[in-house]
Amino acid sequence: MSVRLAMWSGPRNISTAMMRAWENRADTTVWDEPLYAHYLQTTGLIHPGGDTIIADGLTNWHDVATRATGPIPHDAPVFYQKHMTHHLLPEIPRDWLTNLTHVFLIRDPREVLLSYTRSRETVTLEDIGFTQQTALFDWLTQQQGQAPLVIDSGDFLRAPRVYLEKLCDHVGIQFSDTMLTWPPGPRDSDGVWAPHWYASVEKSTHFAPWQERPGTLSGELAGIEAAARPHYAKLKAGRWRP
Repeated sequence: MSVRLAMWSGPRNISTAMMRAWENRADTTVWDEPLYAHYLQTTGLIHPGGDTIIADGLTNWHDVATRATGPIPHDAPVFYQKHMTHHLLPEIPRDWLTNLTHVFLIRDPREVLLSYTRSRETVTLEDIGFTQQTALFDWLTQQQGQAPLVIDSGDFLRAPRVYLEKLCDHVGIQFSDTMLTWPPGPRDSDGVWAPHWYASVEKSTHFAPWQERPGTLSGELAGIEAAARPHYAKLKAGRWRP
């Protein structure tokens, strides 16, 4: 049995720590943000290390789709794909996605923005992926006849084992205790953007307990939060809870 799991989130979620948990399984290989290079080359957006990301990655979405749905690297039974929803640009066809198992990882937009603006001075609603996430969620629900699994990162961090057990059951594999802890440091599988974004994860050895992020948003950021919140609320209403 082969499992191709696409985990969809926006930036500044627990997506990289989640990737660590899955990569720590003996039966799993991971792929970090497959569409990032295509996204940057197509949009022309300036991101930290952007030229290196484009040079290192797959800049043709079709190549990404072929690899995502094709033979799993290293003949691993499980292929964990960490996807950013805003990287899935509107012009990319969606038909190949029906060959993957999809899970949605969400986080409160206030916390996302407070974290995101520590690494980038400017941000737009499109940068944080909430509108794209609900659009993809609706499309997959229509295609599959049922809603994809949704997990809120705040819930997850309060009970990582429970949620990892649910995730494993959802994709039809056995849970492993190895998913709960991992050695610190970088990974060969990390994207070349890791030096700009992964400092905290590289120091981690497990999922940190949930803590509310202090701070408030004002001005333009408050407007972005207000625009993102209905999208978050829609997905949160259908999230899985024990």
